[in-house]
Amino acid sequence: MSLWNWLSGVLNYLGLWKSASKLLCFRGLDNTGKTTLLHVLKDDRLCQHPPTVHPAKVEFTMGGISYTTYDLPSLGHLIAHRIWIDYFPAVDAIVFLIDVSDRDRFEESREELDSLLAVEQIAMAPILVLGNKIDKPGAASEEEIRHVLGLHGQTTGKGNIPLKDLQRRPVELFMCSVLKREGYGEGFQWLTQYLS
Repeated sequence: MSLWNWLSGVLNYLGLWKSASKLLCFRGLDNTGKTTLLHVLKDDRLCQHPPTVHPAKVEFTMGGISYTTYDLPSLGHLIAHRIWIDYFPAVDAIVFLIDVSDRDRFEESREELDSLLAVEQIAMAPILVLGNKIDKPGAASEEEIRHVLGLHGQTTGKGNIPLKDLQRRPVELFMCSVLKREGYGEGFQWLTQYLS
């Protein structure tokens, strides 16, 4: 290990090293908690937000990495797809949220995720799936969400698996509650290993 790698590793561990900004794409149906999570990550502020109407640029730092993302409106699959298609070439990773308490929309969420997985321009971009709202009564279990989204045999595992050892794009599911501030931190730690 070179002195430079050792020094940057120590600075990163201490939170004093910031790498170049990474572009994240937050996707999911409306009312899944995307905007709320973005504001918690940006300024540690938890409040209720109206539905996103206009694209908004949000920047935050986590784990020594600066992130830039765009909070895009959920206007339906075709319109939203046309809006964010301009961002495809620059996307470093995707964060996909599903409301695990809204069983009526599970199939719609699966269709949205499947459409993301099919986009050739982002075929190797890692995907962090966050099963949000586990604090709500009747919320689905992690196993049920894996089944609903067709993730069995598609995920990498929650450990540290080097990208060179994977046969496919990194995808993993983490259950969380943005409201209770639980679970998504582990998801971002997993994602960070593929963005460094």
